[in-house]
Amino acid sequence: MAYQTLVVERRGPVGWLVFDRPDAANAMDAVMLGELEQAWRELDVDPEVRVIVNTGAGRAFQTGLDLVQLSRDRAALKEQSRRTRDAALRLTAWHNQVWKPVIAAVNGVCAGGGLHFVADADIVLASSDATFVDPHVSVGQVSAYETIALVRTSPMEAITRLALLGRHERIDAHRAHQLGILSQVVDPPERLRDAAQALAETIARNSPAAMAATKRALWGALEQGLTDACIAGTRELVGMWGHPDQTEGPLAFAEKREPRWQPLTPRPAADTPGAES
Repeated sequence: MAYQTLVVERRGPVGWLVFDRPDAANAMDAVMLGELEQAWRELDVDPEVRVIVNTGAGRAFQTGLDLVQLSRDRAALKEQSRRTRDAALRLTAWHNQVWKPVIAAVNGVCAGGGLHFVADADIVLASSDATFVDPHVSVGQVSAYETIALVRTSPMEAITRLALLGRHERIDAHRAHQLGILSQVVDPPERLRDAAQALAETIARNSPAAMAATKRALWGALEQGLTDACIAGTRELVGMWGHPDQTEGPLAFAEKREPRWQPLTPRPAADTPGAES
């Protein structure tokens, strides 16, 4: 479908979801809020897409809600407020229960609600000039969803400092790498998309079904204690037993060729995710 605020395309086995409001620092207006859910679903059900890369057009990655625009669209603001209150957000791949691997390629400023897309990605790359800032408390708002998710994977003190200093604290890409917020800094910055595409193509060589099950197990572990997480992970592991990919993988290795994996069959979307970030 055609999008007004996003670019959605496929490059080989890699699907791209690009925020495309560069004149507004890619902030989410009412249209983008509606289009995001559709875009994630489109990429999720495309059998040719094995990995998804999320990035921004222009000099910003994503800067959260466009409050000026939303203040003029009371219906959209009311709906977003309801989803926030009810923990029923539909912004990120995780919110929409997309189990394909997702790479966030942070190309510039990532602010406020933009941190959702970093916290909820499976792998994060950033250009060397990327910065991260959480201005919520500086405008009288609570920092919750995004930073709650980040403290599950990064040191508590550093994320709390980011949240409490608000607009007075910016983390650069190298510091974010040290804190485990991201795994790779790309320099020069203009190589970011190429680096993300190359990484995604490498990931795409693996079994789609096995990767989806692995992702469900790992993300599920954040919701549970160790024993329950291992039990849930075992269900995913056993669920792959008998899958054609488990025969094809060793056979392709023995024959020194690329595997011919089965396409991933998307699971029906749930009405409400198990958790939100």
